[in-house]
Amino acid sequence: MSTTEVLGDEDGQVRGLSLSEVVFEDGRFVPVEGSEREIPAQLVLLAMGFIGPEREGVVDQLGVELDERGNIRRDHSYMSSVPGVFVAGDAGRGQSLIVWAIAEGRAAAHGVDAYLSGGRSALPRPIDPTDRPVSV
Repeated sequence: MSTTEVLGDEDGQVRGLSLSEVVFEDGRFVPVEGSEREIPAQLVLLAMGFIGPEREGVVDQLGVELDERGNIRRDHSYMSSVPGVFVAGDAGRGQSLIVWAIAEGRAAAHGVDAYLSGGRSALPRPIDPTDRPVSV
């Protein structure tokens, strides 16, 4: 499946996705004619291959600081240099496994909750931003 469009309502809120089935031909994905459909959605999270955060656009617009590897710098709570802007997964860690992104997403949720709640959160915090895989 391939998402062809994010659909919005009259207030600019996400209401769904347009999708189509695809086949891999000549090194690219080609839509299958007649397979288009829409599904309802209230939230859309993008997960895709990663070679570093694109600076043009949101990163530049927000003015977040980057680390020496070109990833978005974040503190112990996963907050960037801009108060209230949090970073988890590849944008802060660099290209990594999905299990790290999931754990970081949960830990970042803890940081967001604490930020919004005045410093405390009951959410789990499975890892720190600086944790790395165990080498054997």
